[in-house]
Amino acid sequence: MIIKTFVAGFLENNMYLVLDETSKKGVLIDATENLPEISEAANGYDIEYIFLTHGHFDHIMGLNDLKKALNAKAVINHNDLIVSDNINEFTRMFNQPDSIPPKYEFYVKDGDKIMVGNLNFKVIATPGHTEGGVCYLIDDKLFSGDTLFRGSVGRTDLFGGDFKKLSDSIKNKLFKLDDKIKVYSGHGPTTTIGQEKMSNLI
Repeated sequence: MIIKTFVAGFLENNMYLVLDETSKKGVLIDATENLPEISEAANGYDIEYIFLTHGHFDHIMGLNDLKKALNAKAVINHNDLIVSDNINEFTRMFNQPDSIPPKYEFYVKDGDKIMVGNLNFKVIATPGHTEGGVCYLIDDKLFSGDTLFRGSVGRTDLFGGDFKKLSDSIKNKLFKLDDKIKVYSGHGPTTTIGQEKMSNLI
């Protein structure tokens, strides 16, 4: 498994290209901007899906273009359609240009497993930052979106946010995972479940 990280947007979002060398298949996680480097890194691979951790504008602004560039299908939790469909309510809050709300081919829910080549992703629903927020777990890697950061957690003051739900998602789902699992967040550096259990004040 190869993981390539791309940082884009004024909020410095992380996008992750996860590739399986054997099957030459892969996925992109989150879609802030259609950076040419993503298509270059994906050259020779079949990128089947773009997994969205949630529907906030800064994670989906590049989705329409990336779907075309990678010929990939977009995947989100159905509960975040209301956030995604109203993308421009959020872009205007942050003085960003309007975007065309993206369309999705598939919807995921808690416990779903998705095979992409030899990559076996498990979906973990983690409502709180948004109602439809999810994390994607593969082997000892967790893509946490804006649920969990190194030393911090996602904000809950926007539409759909709920701190009690976020705390429950982290303490009763993510912190039940193995301490050694590496966490790839939607913003900022990587961390581990063990490190956050010891130092995160959630």
